[in-house]
Amino acid sequence: MTEGGELGMPSEDVETLAAGALDWMIGAGAAAGEAADHSLYGGGAGIVLALLEAQHHFGADRYGDAARRGAAVLAASVEKGGEDGGGSGGGSGGEQDCSLYFGLTGTAVALRAVHARLGDPAADRAATRALDRVRSRFDGWRWGPMFELLFGNAGIALGALHAGDLDLAVLAVQPYLATADPTDGGVNWAVRPSPARSHHLAHGTLGIVYALAAVGVAAGRDDLIALARQGAADVVSRDEAGPAGFLVPHSDPPHRPDLIERYSYGWCNGPAGDAQVFRLLGALTGDPAWSVLADRCWHTVTGSGLPRRVRPGFWDNNGRCCGTAGVLALACDRHVEQGEPLGFARVLVDDLSSRASVDAAGVRWSNHEHRATPSTLEPHAGWAMGNAGIVRELLRFARITSGADPAYAVPWPDHPQATPRSR
Repeated sequence: MTEGGELGMPSEDVETLAAGALDWMIGAGAAAGEAADHSLYGGGAGIVLALLEAQHHFGADRYGDAARRGAAVLAASVEKGGEDGGGSGGGSGGEQDCSLYFGLTGTAVALRAVHARLGDPAADRAATRALDRVRSRFDGWRWGPMFELLFGNAGIALGALHAGDLDLAVLAVQPYLATADPTDGGVNWAVRPSPARSHHLAHGTLGIVYALAAVGVAAGRDDLIALARQGAADVVSRDEAGPAGFLVPHSDPPHRPDLIERYSYGWCNGPAGDAQVFRLLGALTGDPAWSVLADRCWHTVTGSGLPRRVRPGFWDNNGRCCGTAGVLALACDRHVEQGEPLGFARVLVDDLSSRASVDAAGVRWSNHEHRATPSTLEPHAGWAMGNAGIVRELLRFARITSGADPAYAVPWPDHPQATPRSR
């Protein structure tokens, strides 16, 4: 039995699982940033942030030392000016990319965090150079064909705000004022070079809403906040699961329907991520209507059947972006802020434990692709689909269940910090 009489893994077992995952990351060389991918999404920047969480949680120098090594590789990649590429995920690649999740902005976020946590002035200087390069590549409207959070302006704005560059953050969101298209429900934006309008956090309207709201409050810009409300209103008008739930399609008209599910439930394109935007809007505005929407998202997530693999392609990912770890983050947020029982969080942790591969090299997770042969994919070290994102959430869960401080060592640019409820 554990906290509140609920069954589940004891916090020390969760810590052991996370420590094994860190061992695998460090042993694979990924922690030192030796792979070509330096990105926040799947490469060195995201791994460095997971190592900072581990150093904070365990108080062990080996994790801080590994984070320093990773930061040195990231700093060197900034000095190269993008000549060697190094990113992934469909953008222009590596340091030639300026985005939060695949380029220089994410690199700056990680470097600044290393300086803040470990006192590394070289990392801080490299972060400044990275952001200066991002600013220099702005064409007055955008940095590339994508115009959303993972690849585009919204993510760059959030990363710049997180790294302490408010001017760059405002520069990045300003174009959304002139490019918003009125809809029956509010406004949305053309986020990719195709007709589809996406609605969720990673690639759509809600990711832009998050950036507009966060930057608007930081800069004292009521026009940005008002536009954020209009964007959120458009998405709310598309809900197909009310009044108790909340479920909005991926995009309209459907973007690549041969490959992309019409409805998802995770952080990137589903109610687990939508709820994070509503949490932010509730915290910034004090309007309880946003908390009601977040509750409706939670109702849909917990009633969807996940983390069970109810059919091929339904729930095949363990990771933070579109899998179980991202839902665990929301479950823990709700526990901290609202006293939500940890029962569903424990189901998620137990599922992650059951799907882990454990051997002498450590712990890692493989995702599944039912359309490929073989269907079991190679394990990843990074944040979105692999160990780094899972470790971060397991360690937070362990702190919560042991009564320790539930705060992250390093907040994430697009994840609102959870404020403990008044007791």
